[in-house]
Amino acid sequence: MSAATGAQARKIVLLDLDGTLTASAPGIIASVMKAYESLGLTVPDDAELHRFIGPAIIESLRRNHVPDGMLQQGVAAYRSYYSEIPAFDDPNNPGHKVPGHFCSSVFEGIPRQLAALRADGFLLALATAKPEYQAQPVCEHFGIDRMIDALYGASRDLSRLNKDQVIRYAFAGLNYDPGRGDRALMVGDRWTDVDGAISCGIDCLGCRWGYAERNELEEHGAYRVIDRVEQLHDAVAEYFG
Repeated sequence: MSAATGAQARKIVLLDLDGTLTASAPGIIASVMKAYESLGLTVPDDAELHRFIGPAIIESLRRNHVPDGMLQQGVAAYRSYYSEIPAFDDPNNPGHKVPGHFCSSVFEGIPRQLAALRADGFLLALATAKPEYQAQPVCEHFGIDRMIDALYGASRDLSRLNKDQVIRYAFAGLNYDPGRGDRALMVGDRWTDVDGAISCGIDCLGCRWGYAERNELEEHGAYRVIDRVEQLHDAVAEYFG
């Protein structure tokens, strides 16, 4: 999904998905647990399970002691439960089983905030470390695809994995050109968003309503952290002046 580009300088807002637009912890954690069970490994504790939200899945598996020889198997198992196997109760349709990616919801107020940003002329692009083939159906299911102008994610083959790689991929797709006057801001809830943005020479607005640990966003260098969804439009507008 790409956005039309023109000659005028643009104000681009890059949006993380999990923990920024959607409350996605239930489906991600349940899929991680299933993946560990399929590998015959001990499931990480609750604190570590929550740290899976944000970074690339292979990095989280490696950090949580999955042997190198089992990493690809672990990624495949997680992706199957997250995107394909209807193993979990649908929170929006009791009694109906769905893959993990539908065990989620859009944070209250997000549609209103995104609509206000678009009305003010901001170009909104999703930039997620979730593989693009996983992000697309989630956005379609919850109507997020109609709230944004473009969608960019990680690659299925792990060649585009981390947030800085996704941001550069988005910039290429958007024909981002600071020399023409284009400006961009990352909006996200985890250290990966902040580090990725800084690596690409832009700032990150941190979102406290997501899955960051205490002081995580500040310690990694978010230029500002907001506490509530309803602050999003005004914080972005203030940043761009």
